[in-house]
Amino acid sequence: MVSRLDGDRGLHDGAPGGTSLPVTSIPHSGIGLTQLGLGTAQFGNLYRETTEEEAAGALDAAWDAGIRYFDTAPHYGLGLSERRLGRLLRTRPRDEYVLSTKVGRLLVPSPDGVGKDSEGFDVPATTRRVRDYSRDGVLRSLNESLRRLELDRVDILYLHDPDDYWEQASSEAVPALIELRDQGVIGAFGVGMNQSEMPARFVRECDIDLVMLAGRYTLAEQGALDDLLPLAEERGVGIVIAGVYNSGLLAQDRPSARAKYDYETAPGDLVARVHRIADVCERYGVTVPDVALSFVRAHPAVLTTVVGARTGAQVESNVARARVEVPGALWEELRAAGLLSRDAPVPTDGARD
Repeated sequence: MVSRLDGDRGLHDGAPGGTSLPVTSIPHSGIGLTQLGLGTAQFGNLYRETTEEEAAGALDAAWDAGIRYFDTAPHYGLGLSERRLGRLLRTRPRDEYVLSTKVGRLLVPSPDGVGKDSEGFDVPATTRRVRDYSRDGVLRSLNESLRRLELDRVDILYLHDPDDYWEQASSEAVPALIELRDQGVIGAFGVGMNQSEMPARFVRECDIDLVMLAGRYTLAEQGALDDLLPLAEERGVGIVIAGVYNSGLLAQDRPSARAKYDYETAPGDLVARVHRIADVCERYGVTVPDVALSFVRAHPAVLTTVVGARTGAQVESNVARARVEVPGALWEELRAAGLLSRDAPVPTDGARD
């Protein structure tokens, strides 16, 4: 079970300042995460260009709202997200925020690359990604991230999508990350993945602190209840929820027929299911995105929810959604209609909201 820190506490033990959002501690560490974090894939031009002014507005809005957890990765825009985030955080007190980035994809020059990046980011293909979960790869990735961020440390490192690299990630990357944690170079580490089965194996077999779980525990699907979440709660491993809107399926009051799910067009039956959820939400005067954010925070293993944003207005919208109080009767109606697992904790069960 994770513990709640007082909302007026600093993010690190003894750190000055405070935030207006609740803060939850990572088990066995002195690091606290605000109830909402800002994901910065859009700072790397995810799908389309994000201007410098838009990125700055998003960061300013997040800071003003009390968000003090920021997540990035080399993968996001071939390093563009890290460079932008580092510049935007340069004037902020370093001890007043938590920063995570990821390892597992090294960036190497690709001078013959033409056109745009082939993995969804609107950036030139002059750099390419090379998967590397070796000890040397972890250390090199961290050093290169620090240079792009122009910082002397990051607080959290995640192994990024090691789906097809269990052997190397578990036998080489994890020992390197444990050493970095033991030396105080990083405060905590974990894995970030779009599935729950392999993260559960990391929890069982490796000494990790966190799992960033993208898309597998949401209002639309709760498969992680079958493996990862109970195990994480039992072992004291914190869960950071990403992809809370399932790539867009849950981001609107009602999804369109072209709504995205796992980065692809959502199946028709899933869109229809979310419309049924929306019917219930409308009866109680709330929206699907409101309920999606409220739902995931109720599980006792969940530390925070990282939500991406491109602009200040999007950040403000997410913060407003996170503050909506969802009527308790709504959860029971969703359960009774078979639209929500009966095993899933909800705020009215006495879990955190």
